[in-house]
Amino acid sequence: MNTIKNLHPTNKKWWHDKIAYQIYPKSFLDTNGDGIGDLRGIISKLDYLKELGIDIIWLSPIYKSPFVDQGYDISDYYAIAEEFGTMEEFDELLAESKKRGISIIMDLVINHCSDKHEWFKKALADPDGEYADYFFFREGKNGNPPSNYRSYFGGSCWEPVPNSNKYYLHMFAKEQPDLNWENPTLLQKLYDMINWWLEKGLGGFRIDAIINIKKDPSFPDYEPDGDDGLVGCWEMVEHVNGVGDYLEELKKHTFEKYDAFTVGEVFNMKGDELREFIGEDGHFSSIFDFSAACLSGGKHGWYDSHSIEFKKWRETIIDSQLRNQNYGFESNIIENHDQPRGVSRFLPEYAHTPSGAKILGTINVLLRGLPFLYQGQEIGMQNAKWNSIDEFDDISTKDQYRVAKEAGLSDEAALEACSKMSRDNARTPMQWTDGENAGFTTGTPWLKVNSNYTDINVKNQEADAHSVLNYYRKLIALRKSDEYKSLFTYGEFVPVYNDTESIMAFYRKDEAKCVLIAANFGKEPASVTLKSQAARILLSTRPDGSVQIDTTSTPKLTLDSCEAVVIEL
Repeated sequence: MNTIKNLHPTNKKWWHDKIAYQIYPKSFLDTNGDGIGDLRGIISKLDYLKELGIDIIWLSPIYKSPFVDQGYDISDYYAIAEEFGTMEEFDELLAESKKRGISIIMDLVINHCSDKHEWFKKALADPDGEYADYFFFREGKNGNPPSNYRSYFGGSCWEPVPNSNKYYLHMFAKEQPDLNWENPTLLQKLYDMINWWLEKGLGGFRIDAIINIKKDPSFPDYEPDGDDGLVGCWEMVEHVNGVGDYLEELKKHTFEKYDAFTVGEVFNMKGDELREFIGEDGHFSSIFDFSAACLSGGKHGWYDSHSIEFKKWRETIIDSQLRNQNYGFESNIIENHDQPRGVSRFLPEYAHTPSGAKILGTINVLLRGLPFLYQGQEIGMQNAKWNSIDEFDDISTKDQYRVAKEAGLSDEAALEACSKMSRDNARTPMQWTDGENAGFTTGTPWLKVNSNYTDINVKNQEADAHSVLNYYRKLIALRKSDEYKSLFTYGEFVPVYNDTESIMAFYRKDEAKCVLIAANFGKEPASVTLKSQAARILLSTRPDGSVQIDTTSTPKLTLDSCEAVVIEL
C-alpha cells in the first residue's frame, strides 16, 4: 500500500467521522402556514435526521435580511429573520440538537453584507466618513466606473454612490456591498460577531464566498471577456495574492479558540494552496469539492453548458480524491442550494430513477472526506419542470435567462437552459408527503413544489424497505459502524477498474481491511474480475441484498445497470 501522509492524522478532530446535512430553511418545513419554512419545522424533524444518521446540520442563512439573494444579504448579523422565527427558537434548536448529539453550523457571510445593514447606511450618509472605509468607495475613471469588472450576477461590479462622484464595489448583487478586510475596526467587529455565535454553542460555520475577501485595492482593468466590455470579477481574485494572511488571522481570533468545525466555499484556489487550506494546520477544517460540479459550466453562461460525461466525471472525482488525501479532508457533495439536483445533473436520463439515486449516493458517501447531504437528496429529489421564467425566484437564474436571450436564444431555448441549471431546482420545497404542497405547508409555498412529489416523498419511502431513503440509512449506518468507521474515515482511496466503460470503483484500505465500492453507471450489465475473493457483502442495491459473483474460476463481479455493491475482500 502506498503511504499516505495524512492517512492517520496525528491531530484527530471531533468532526473527522461525521455526516453532515444541509438545510435550506426557507424550503424545509413550514409550521405556521405562511409558505416559508421555519425553525420550528427544523426542530420537529430532528428525530428524522438523527435516524438518517446525521451528526452536523448546516443551516443556510437565517439572519435578518431583505432576501435579495435568499439571505446571503445580511442586514443584521445578530438577529434571526422573523420569517424563520425567533432567537429563543434558535436557542431551542441548539439545545434539542445537542440532546441528540447533533452539532449546528451556520452560514458565515462576511465577504459582503446587505445594503440595508447599518454600516452601509452610515457609509452612504457620509461617503467620505469612517463607515465608507468599511466598504470600497472609489472615484470613477473618465466618467466610467473604477474598473471593468462584471459581477457574479451580471452587470458592472460598481454602483454609483448617490450624491457623490464615487462608486461602491459589489461582486454579487448591487444590494450586497463588499466589505473591506483591510479595515482593522471592521475586522474586529466581524471577529466579535463570530465569537458571539460560537459562545452560544455553535459547532462551527460554512463560510461563504471567502476567497473574494482579498482585493487588489488598485482595482486594475483586465482584458474584457465578453461583448459588454467587462471581465468577470474573479479575474481580479485569481491575480491577487495574500488571502491566506486574512484567513489565518480569522482562524486565530475565532475558530481555533472554540475547536470549531469550518468548511469553506472555496473557488479560485491556486494549485499549490491545498495544504494551506486543509492541512492539519490549514485555514479551515475542510473545503467543498466542487470539481465535478464545475464540469458542466459553459464558457459564456448556462445556455452553452453541456452534459457531464461519465468518464470525465469519474476521472475528475478520482483525481480530486488522490490529490486531497495527501493533505486533509475535503467535503464531498452531490448537490447544494447553489446547484441543480445531482440525479438530474450527473446521471443520464435512464438513471433518473431510485436505482440511479442509490448508486450516486453510494459513491459520494463512501469517498474519503466528509459526506455532505442536501435536503431531499436522501429521497432522490430531482429537478423540477419549469413552464415560464416567471416561476423562478433566483436572481442568478433571471440573469442567466437574460444572457441567453441576448445571445440570440429563443424564449423556449433560454428557459430550457435555465431549467437545467437553475439553483431553484434545489430550492423547491422539501417533499414530505404525497398530500397538498408535499406536506411542506398548509399555505401557499414561496416557491412552487416539484410536480413529482406524489411519487418522491418521505412518507412513501418510510414505508418502503427498498426506497432511496432506507438505502441511505443503511449506507450511512455502514460508514459510521464501529467495525468500519475508521476505515471509511481515514482509509486510503485507491481507484480500480478505470479502464471500464461504465463502472466507477475504488478501494478503501487501511492496514487491516480492504473494501471495494463499485457501481455500474451504464445502461447494460458490466463485469470486472475481482483481484481477491469476496469475504463479506456489506451492502448491495439489490432488493435481496445479493451480489452476482461467478466463482467458477477467477472471481468475476457482474453489475446490472444502476447497481452498486460494497464488498469486503
